[in-house]
Amino acid sequence: MRAMVLEKLGPIEGKPLQLREIETHKIKKNNDLLIKIEGCGVCRSQLHGIEGDWVKYGIPPALPTVPGHEIVGTIIETGPGVKALRVGQRIGISPLHGSCMYCNYCKTGREHLCDKAEITGESLLGGYAEYITVSEDFATPIPDSMKSEYAAPLFCAGITAYKAVKASEPTKGKTVGIFGVGGVGHLTVEFAKIAGLRVIGVARNKAHLDVAKQVGADNVIQYTNQPEFLGLLKKEEGLLDSAIVFAPSEHVVDTAINSVKKGGTIVLGVLANIPSFDVFSEKTLRGTLIGSRSDMSDVIRLAKENDIKVIYKTYPLEQANQVLEDLKFSRIAARAVLTP
Repeated sequence: MRAMVLEKLGPIEGKPLQLREIETHKIKKNNDLLIKIEGCGVCRSQLHGIEGDWVKYGIPPALPTVPGHEIVGTIIETGPGVKALRVGQRIGISPLHGSCMYCNYCKTGREHLCDKAEITGESLLGGYAEYITVSEDFATPIPDSMKSEYAAPLFCAGITAYKAVKASEPTKGKTVGIFGVGGVGHLTVEFAKIAGLRVIGVARNKAHLDVAKQVGADNVIQYTNQPEFLGLLKKEEGLLDSAIVFAPSEHVVDTAINSVKKGGTIVLGVLANIPSFDVFSEKTLRGTLIGSRSDMSDVIRLAKENDIKVIYKTYPLEQANQVLEDLKFSRIAARAVLTP
């Protein structure tokens, strides 16, 4: 099968992903599914892994690897133990490719926190390819009404956005700032609106602010620097009840913390050092990581019920390097989807 393979880490401008013919995956376990991939969303975390930014976190754990972890495709073969799914059915795969199913996290519906969690796109089982296998337990059916290219971003950007809004403990009528309105952020705006929040979109790039308005943000404020931004925020909205951060900048993280009222909540969807934090303000700083299988089912249900807008553009699989470079330099308005 054709796949974009990472054999050596390096800047995306050097085109480190190589188009290769590798062996097509085979059913190995009783409850395995073989999937013909129809769309795979392109996530910024893949860029960090490819360029070596996350080596200190053990990502990627080994080379070679096939990136890609927000996948939709059609089942073309099933293992003998598969019970609920069938050949010809379309399913999606999130970054959570598997877990032990026995630890306390797994038994309490928090499989994504399992110490033995298996991550899609950190081995040769990745979405920048024509085929992939996955356990029936970690495949989520999608409605016939959803196009594969539309649904693919829901399996990382969507679940990440949904889980971040949940982590912010939303209360109807409260105000939340979404810092970074790109592939994940535009969906965060929508899930926050579904939760009944007043939503303020924050971004450096005017195109991203336009995206925020397009998906329903109540107000948008351009970020230039912290003093100027906080001045505009206080003038237009007052301090926020909560903030959700997907902008990969420690300056923006610090600004988000300072934009929230005393006793408010800041949810971080990015890795960052926290230079200062006023403990006397009683703010809550919380991390978030994708979500559980139940969360993933909720995302698909809510997307269908609320006709969520997924802003995306499709590209051929072979253009993965160029798409990631465009993402690096903020030339992607929301989400790119690779199609084999």
